Amino acid sequence: MRTLTLLNWNFEDNGGGDQAKWAKGHDLLASLNPDLLLRQEPWDAADNGHTIHNQQEDVLGLRGWIGARSRTAVYADPTLFAPVRDWQDKVAPMWVQPPTPVLLRYRPAGSTAMPFVAVSYHLHYCSVTNRASEAQSLTAYADRKWKTHDGRKITPPILAGGDNNSYPHQDLPGAPALPDLSSIKDKRHMVHRSRLLPDGTRVPDTEPDKTLRDAELFDLARYWAEKSGDTSAVARTVNASDTHGPDARIDRVYGSTHFLPAVIGVDVIEVDPALSDHHVVRVKLDRDVLADILNEQQELDA
Repeated sequence: MRTLTLLNWNFEDNGGGDQAKWAKGHDLLASLNPDLLLRQEPWDAADNGHTIHNQQEDVLGLRGWIGARSRTAVYADPTLFAPVRDWQDKVAPMWVQPPTPVLLRYRPAGSTAMPFVAVSYHLHYCSVTNRASEAQSLTAYADRKWKTHDGRKITPPILAGGDNNSYPHQDLPGAPALPDLSSIKDKRHMVHRSRLLPDGTRVPDTEPDKTLRDAELFDLARYWAEKSGDTSAVARTVNASDTHGPDARIDRVYGSTHFLPAVIGVDVIEVDPALSDHHVVRVKLDRDVLADILNEQQELDA
């Protein structure tokens, strides 16, 4: 079985201007041999003629696309993926941290196979209202049309990963529980991560997750944990803290139904908190099954 590795990581502040920290973070990523990387907080990567972006491509050995204002990025192995187009001209105006959506062709599937949309995103830090709108906007990338070489309009599937700044909709055995809001000492953070109900009570914000799953975008970690019983798939992606509450699974990767048969593993790689406040989510896909899926989907859309 040949494996394709997808990583999702919010590398805090892209190292915060500390060159040693930046190098350590990118050495970590390179050591994990990603074929497809979804990044959040690649601050300043597009500045000075894309200087940092070019350095990141070089260290990773990947081709990259930087979103508006260097808020998000997508990197892909150019021997495996060919860009078809990006949809940065279609990013909706409510995004404070604009996503990076790229339509990619998986080369091993052949030139006539269905392309797919890869999206890196970062939902709003403090506004439950913004997060709801941004999650709705994400679903549009699962509904984009693309005209093939023979004139047919198709709807490519999507792989989207990001920092959701909110919680998964339901608990799973082995997954971090939804927080007791009264235990979050930083009341501003509690407000940032909760939703006010009509009766005046507050509950943890799970609406972005529900929106994506209602649109049949599957939380791949949840899918794998339920299928395999491997609870490492739904491990924490941020650590507990005195101010921000308990362990949480903030960072998630979602995929269209089409991709589920190709998933062969999901886990979380813990990162030293001195390097970043988020851990790395890793999704493993069967390369051959992925190629078959994209060819079958092309035939179904014919």
